[in-house]
Amino acid sequence: MYFEARIQKNLETVTNYRTNSIVLEWIRAQEIKKSLEADIAEELGHAGELGQRLKQLNANPPGSAAFTAQQESLQPPEDSTDVLAVINGVLDAEDGAISPYQQLVELAQAADDPATVDLAVEILAGEETHRSELRGFRKEYSGD
Repeated sequence: MYFEARIQKNLETVTNYRTNSIVLEWIRAQEIKKSLEADIAEELGHAGELGQRLKQLNANPPGSAAFTAQQESLQPPEDSTDVLAVINGVLDAEDGAISPYQQLVELAQAADDPATVDLAVEILAGEETHRSELRGFRKEYSGD
């Protein structure tokens, strides 16, 4: 069940990153749009890796019927130039991903499942790196 929830979150994040990368306007939004586009591939990769791990554990990843959208703060802003709203939404999504991956590491360690530990640690490192990048963007854009 844990993997399924993370896969769903990754796919929801991809949807919202894509939408925000399309909706944002303004010359200064280009850097954020580029960052979102790069992270789309990373999030899809995470969903795929988690799905493969589920398959290795003799289970299947969830289909769209199991999907429940929950990322309110990552919805596109009404003002398509509100880059800071998107940055804050992405930071919420990153924070929402980091804790579950930390928990997955702990659960996998307790279950003596080193393959899942390695996967979760790798994904966690990427999420923390992206969060750090977005914190820098927030500092830059909040000065406007």
